[in-house]
Amino acid sequence: MPKLKTHSGTKKRTRLTKNGKLVHRHAGIAHFLEKKGANRKRHLAQTAVMSGKQARNLKRKLGA
Repeated sequence: MPKLKTHSGTKKRTRLTKNGKLVHRHAGIAHFLEKKGANRKRHLAQTAVMSGKQARNLKRKLGA
């Protein structure tokens, strides 16, 4: 059976940590920032750890 290719879009948007967790950026920080509060923007700018079924599916896309 041939090797599976990694999903390029997922590879660019997420990062796998040493412990096998998925780290990604929050959505909603690219534009329309005038109407969002400073506290909200500050929290959106930080990276987030993905968990659960969504993380499992993305790990499969990464081939991990």
